[in-house]
Formats: sequence, structure tokens, C-alpha cells
Amino acid sequence: MSRKLWIYIASSIDGFIAAPGEDLSFLDSIDHGENDYGYADFISKIDTVILGRKTYDWVMTQVEEFPHADKKTYVITRSSKPDIGNISFYNGDLQTLIQRLKSEEGKDIFCDGGAEVIHELLKNQWVDELIISVVPILLGDGVRLFKDGRNLQKVELISSRSFSSGMVQQHWRLAK
Repeated sequence: MSRKLWIYIASSIDGFIAAPGEDLSFLDSIDHGENDYGYADFISKIDTVILGRKTYDWVMTQVEEFPHADKKTYVITRSSKPDIGNISFYNGDLQTLIQRLKSEEGKDIFCDGGAEVIHELLKNQWVDELIISVVPILLGDGVRLFKDGRNLQKVELISSRSFSSGMVQQHWRLAK
């Protein structure tokens, strides 16, 4: 059985994963309290993370240590940069990387953004499952979760959960 490639991400109701200026402060509108919205359970099934360089750079402005430093991480970039611990800055062919990762033994693979990487993964139908946490806010503009230029792809709703914060979390399986 091959490893699954997951996207686990938050979005506004109108489909933006960031406000203009790549501002993610809208995520603060959700009261996390003791509720991690299933994230700890999800991340326990993951041993590999891929994300775009802009997303990585933004995360590193927010924290001292990369949150997934314990997992093999591939930062998709156009430039060469030396590895940092488990973090590899990958500037090769994305299809080659995905095929290799999916064929290796291990836990599942998590795409932690950004929009460009997600677009390529969806466009090439490499994503197996999506968990989208819809935050109760309309941003009106910003970075879209789903960009134009993909083919039709059928999905199956696995579950939908609502929370007292107003957030709705949808779990989708993509048809192959």
C-alpha cells in the first residue's frame, strides 16, 4: 500500500488561505483553547512534510524552530540552499519527488502549503485526501486555496464536523 499525500489546511469561507500580503491573522479568530481540531491525531500519522519556500519563510518568521523539525521535510524552492537538519531545500522535479516519496515505506505525507505547491499537486492529481478547516470569515481577497487551471476531479466527502468556534472541518477523498 502506498503512502497517502494529504493537504490539511485552513481557509476562509470564500476560499482564501491568506489575506492580502499573505496575512494569516484571520486564523486567530478561531478560539483554539483546549481544542486542536484533530491536528495532533492527524500529524501522528505523518512522517514527511512538503511545503513551498514562501510558506516556510513565513513560518520561520513566526517561530524559533520549525514546527515539523522531527519529520523529513522538503521545502520546494527554485534555488539551492543547504539542508538544515531534517529539512531539505528541493529544487528538482516535483513529480519525481512525489513518486519517490509515495513509493517509499513510511507514514503518510503532508503538504503544509502554499498555494503554488497545492495547485501543482492538485493539477497533477497527486493528492489523495484533503482536510479543509473552513474559518467563519469572508476575506474578500488574498491567496486562493484553489487556483484556476486544473481539470475536473471528483471528490468524496468522508466527514464534516462543526465546532463551537464556528469552524467547519471537511475531510475529502479525491478520486483517481
